[in-house]
Amino acid sequence: MPQKVKKKGRERKEPFCDRLENLLQNYPAVFIVLCNNIGSAHMQKIKKSLRDKAIIVKGKNTLIRKAIRRRADSHPQWGALLPYIRGNVGLVFANGDLKEVKDQLLNLRVSAAAKVGILAPQDVWVEKGGTGLEPTKTSFLQALNIASKINRGQIEILQDVLLVKKDTKVGTSESTLLQMLGKKPFSYGLICNFIYEDGKVYSAKFVDIDAFTVMQRFAAGISTVAAISLSIGLPTLASVPHSILNAYKNLLSITLETDYMFDQAKKVKEMVENPEAFQATQPTVATTDKKQPDSKKKNEPEVEPEKDEKEPSKEESDDMGIGLFGDDS
Repeated sequence: MPQKVKKKGRERKEPFCDRLENLLQNYPAVFIVLCNNIGSAHMQKIKKSLRDKAIIVKGKNTLIRKAIRRRADSHPQWGALLPYIRGNVGLVFANGDLKEVKDQLLNLRVSAAAKVGILAPQDVWVEKGGTGLEPTKTSFLQALNIASKINRGQIEILQDVLLVKKDTKVGTSESTLLQMLGKKPFSYGLICNFIYEDGKVYSAKFVDIDAFTVMQRFAAGISTVAAISLSIGLPTLASVPHSILNAYKNLLSITLETDYMFDQAKKVKEMVENPEAFQATQPTVATTDKKQPDSKKKNEPEVEPEKDEKEPSKEESDDMGIGLFGDDS
């Protein structure tokens, strides 16, 4: 069988640089993601889930920088990426909805065990209760200062214990205990920190801002500008409506105290001087509403007068009998 001839380093690097340049030219946005603690199988799952939406490129940082620098003359805007190509990073090229791509990247996380020597991304707690461990492991828990007792042939932890703090290295004892308990407290996935777009790099947090949030913040900024303009007496587009309204209120108060009058204040002054004239319309509406139940009441006893006309004749004859003979029929 013919032996495979290994390609030289330059022959392997050229196709990668050409592919990276082609992607930078054809894709408008690039996610700069951290790839810490991600295995090859996990990376393959992420790539399959992002098919037709984004392309993930992972390579040596020196090679990525070389591909960007050699096109510095024709594409100087790519130089904005260079300060961020540090550490275990990858590039995700996207041409669709950036928020959708980002959410999908963050959702693809895999649980992992607490290995010795790694920095804990979060606090790790061990809850109280049964552990399923044999009583012979009691000394192991005592070495970690974890209060326990034997209950029904197994070790029971008496209270919740903070085993590993965030941003601290996982020790051998802590890692062994978590393995015995069958716990995988950590989860790893791609972390989106920055986005490159149109020659600029900005935080990936801005992708989560929707139109409602933008309008809300814009309205808050307008109200702040209006308040400052009114306080210092400098008119702006934001403060002019408030100034006009305040001037109208001042003129209106003058008309109420003096004989001065203008068209926009006539109706208000009439309401103040003669409030009963404007309240007179309200009872009429109320009376019309009250007539409806009255009409129902009048319609209900329409049959009753006939009964009343018949009943007196019976009552008169019955009164004679009742008065003389009691309850006799």
